[in-house]
Formats: sequence, structure tokens, C-alpha cells
Amino acid sequence: MGNYVYILRCGDGSLYTGATVDLVHRLEVHSSGKGAKYTRSHLPVELAYQEQTEDWPAALRREAAIKRMSRAQKLALIAEYANADPRKERP
Repeated sequence: MGNYVYILRCGDGSLYTGATVDLVHRLEVHSSGKGAKYTRSHLPVELAYQEQTEDWPAALRREAAIKRMSRAQKLALIAEYANADPRKERP
């Protein structure tokens, strides 16, 4: 467990950003249709990006920063993550 910021790609192509202390559980909740109101109506969802932070306040700050990004900036962040070292920790 840790502190994570994540971006989900929704079934309609939209992006959802969130923060959690248990990424695996949170993804299960979103995928089951019992997550955030937004993702419930935009299923299915898949993890597009994740970032671990040092503590919960840092996760919330980073979540807010990502939410302020344009869609193009978020897609660039996702692309950078996808091209990162495959040995990086993933859920």
C-alpha cells in the first residue's frame, strides 16, 4: 500500500483522475461500477497512468495539478508513462 495518483481511461475515451492509498482495491471498485459517480456512468475503465507519492497530502496536490492539465497534457503524461521502464512497479 502507498499513496497513489492515477488516471483512468473510460469506455467513452474520457479521462478520470483520482487519488488513493490502495490502488488495486480502488481499481476494483471503479471497475465494478461502485466507484466515483463519473466512472459508474462511463464503464468500462482501465488504468492509463499511476504515480506513487511520498504521502497523502502530496497525492492530493498532485491529483489537483493533473486535474488542471489540459487533455493533451494528460495524454502526453500517459504516453510518457507507457514508454517508461517496464520494470517500474505496476499494480
